[in-house]
Amino acid sequence: MRIMKTFDVPQVYRSPLISAIKKKRKEGDRMKKDFTPTLLDFGPLRIYLARHFGFCYGVENAIDIAFRTVEENKGKRIFLLSEMIHNPQVNADLIASGVRFLQDNKGGQLIPFENLTSDDIVLIPAFGTTLAIEKRLKDLGIAVEKYNTTCPFVEKVWNRSEAIAKNDYTIIIHGKPSHEETRATFSHAAASAPSIVVKDMQQTVELGKYIMGEKPLDSFYVEFKGQISEGFEAHKHLQRIGVVNQTTMLATDTQAIADYLKEIMIRKFELSEDNVQERFADTRDTLCYATNDNQSAVNGMLSVSADLAIVVGGYNSSNTSHLVELCEEKLPTFYISSEAKILSPSTIMHYNFHNGTELVTQDFLPLNKPVTILMTSGASCPDAVVEAVIKKLAGYHPASRSIEEIIAQF
Repeated sequence: MRIMKTFDVPQVYRSPLISAIKKKRKEGDRMKKDFTPTLLDFGPLRIYLARHFGFCYGVENAIDIAFRTVEENKGKRIFLLSEMIHNPQVNADLIASGVRFLQDNKGGQLIPFENLTSDDIVLIPAFGTTLAIEKRLKDLGIAVEKYNTTCPFVEKVWNRSEAIAKNDYTIIIHGKPSHEETRATFSHAAASAPSIVVKDMQQTVELGKYIMGEKPLDSFYVEFKGQISEGFEAHKHLQRIGVVNQTTMLATDTQAIADYLKEIMIRKFELSEDNVQERFADTRDTLCYATNDNQSAVNGMLSVSADLAIVVGGYNSSNTSHLVELCEEKLPTFYISSEAKILSPSTIMHYNFHNGTELVTQDFLPLNKPVTILMTSGASCPDAVVEAVIKKLAGYHPASRSIEEIIAQF
């Protein structure tokens, strides 16, 4: 059984309701085999909460380090390399504490590195950073290691990349090329071996065509521009490959990509299952436990009949968008960042992550009959935000049981 360290997370992010639910579920399922949701029966409103959701180990670790750093270094200039995690409330709270961001989440410079001195503190976010940025900060005399909040499960991917690189495999990274974590993982992977990022199965299929010799290699460098390491030679570096990933991608997608590329190598080099490792590295899945648990919990939650689903989290959160993606396959789904997005009993403002726009939907909540809602949140979303959403929804049903009554059940 996994034993996790506990962290000092500000109470404002906690929720009496969610804490009571999670405590009871953990006590009854310590091996985490039960992915059925938890029913909150308010009477006319029934909410099924996913078995696993909210702050993960890496997020709590980052928040603990960040706020402790602020508390212990009053009077010092404190910077964050970029967003600590993909949650607007947490990042806003850090800014309110005097922390300033050096970059946006796409790597755009907000404050020049030249403005920093060796007396300054720079926090590395949970996603990690590139080796080039790390070196630049160290050259300025900044103690990077002391204030590094990189998630240990992200570092696990870096270690896996280094391990397969030692056996002369090219590293294929399944991830979003512009995401902070993928940029960091690509940097670490490329330091050890030729590396390439694939966004999805569609790009993987095209990569497979190059491996099979079905497309001219000249077009490879155009198609994968900005996604390959310096000096990448397709004719040589696609002979032996291994797959790792951005930890927050859909587990099923990563597995499908790995299986597809494995089959490509078997066909190309006429391999059997016994000797496939000559060309394809045997890498275990590199998704973190929280990503796996949260996605499995959504699948378990979707076995319940419901009117709609609500997913709560930051709009630039990769892991949250994948939870939305799973829910959208089964029923109307509304992706919101907080309870403030529920404008009235009939109106909700929500995010379409497919095209990056926020839209308003009317009559999203059936009010003339009992309603059942499925609910989950991303790994960087505070439980307090989920409770606030629940309270707002319950407030639209005057005959509902109180939050205190619901807590008493747990």
